[in-house]
Amino acid sequence: MRKKKIVIALGHDALGTTLPEQKVATKRAAKAVVDFIKEDYQVAITHSNGPQVGMIHTAMAEFCRIYPEYTATPMSVCSAMSQGYIGYDLQNAIRTELLSRGIYKTVSTILTQVSVDPYDDAFYHPTKVIGRVMTEAESEAEEKKGNHVVEDQGGFRRIVAAPKPMDIVEIDAIRALLDAGQVVVACGGGGIPVLVQHNKLKGASAVIEKDSVAGKLADLLDADRLVILTGVEKACLSFGKENEEPIDEMTVAQAKEYMAEGHFGEGTMLPKIEAAVAFIGNSAVRSVLITKLEPVQEEGRQLTGTLIHK
Repeated sequence: MRKKKIVIALGHDALGTTLPEQKVATKRAAKAVVDFIKEDYQVAITHSNGPQVGMIHTAMAEFCRIYPEYTATPMSVCSAMSQGYIGYDLQNAIRTELLSRGIYKTVSTILTQVSVDPYDDAFYHPTKVIGRVMTEAESEAEEKKGNHVVEDQGGFRRIVAAPKPMDIVEIDAIRALLDAGQVVVACGGGGIPVLVQHNKLKGASAVIEKDSVAGKLADLLDADRLVILTGVEKACLSFGKENEEPIDEMTVAQAKEYMAEGHFGEGTMLPKIEAAVAFIGNSAVRSVLITKLEPVQEEGRQLTGTLIHK
């Protein structure tokens, strides 16, 4: 009998910002993840990397500034570094939690590349601000390299594109590990964006929206459910307003209607709803749960949140 597949997307709350915060946060996230694993699902996990990749990019840029004889670190390499060190903490936290419950499963992190379209409109309209605050002279030097900058925080910061994911390069390896009964951490931080050039992959100066990749991963794995663990318990209509209304359940058609009416914030809930709609498509089997990051069985707590289905 086919085991149910589930993809769990961990947001910023699951990782923290600093290295000590990440150690603590991943332990808490592991408890929530293992609650799903013990139900005998095949589980793949993806995660955000916003603060982490920004820290890496800033550190590498500063190193290059102090030691100009060293080559600057491309954005794609910074993304790879963030996948490695977040995956290291996350897989060890999940392994520890599994063993503490008497569950013996291997947890593996896959360094994951995600192909993007070189003609994606996002490359002409970059939106993701990254890295440290620069002086005007430093920003001009960045522009001479062909990078984009924007005024921010009293200075200038680099800004990169956020193209849509086209395909996941290592998807066959992820499937094989899941079928072997392993827990897989993949597509961290949206994946490493790459451009396919004949038989070569070239790192792109971009950041892929993590929720979009979570939906793409769930789709390519033919998962039964995508679970997006975030900082709020439910999606809401008129979020932050006096007439705010939590949503227990909605159909894809209702989700599209609410998006058109502007109920979900850009950069917060909107990408999650868009990913849900894209993943479910016309399937009567697939579903998405958006819920707060908490151990789902702790003290008898029942799993709540916003359930989205066809």
